[in-house]
Amino acid sequence: MTNSTKAPKRLSAEAKRWWNAIVEEYEVSDSAGRLLLENALTAFDEMRKAQAIIAEEGQVVEDRFKQKRQHPATLVLRDSRNLMLRSLKQLNLDIAPGSPLGSR
Repeated sequence: MTNSTKAPKRLSAEAKRWWNAIVEEYEVSDSAGRLLLENALTAFDEMRKAQAIIAEEGQVVEDRFKQKRQHPATLVLRDSRNLMLRSLKQLNLDIAPGSPLGSR
């Protein structure tokens, strides 16, 4: 793997593993492809953070009036998941269930 295809340092270890697997499997070497992949994996990291918050605090929280409300992290989860999926789709990756990436 060349320097231009190394995973960005700010990605989590899990996202870096995805980066390395995708770059190796699909030879994502152009700058536009790397930008889309970085965007997808940054969104992946945000999704994981939101999942951890929701797991700890629940999907519903009380506001200052003691009314039940959707946890704000659920919106981050939804938006980051959608951004990740859109970015991966724009990369036009064919991740089949039997492929190495389809089973992760």
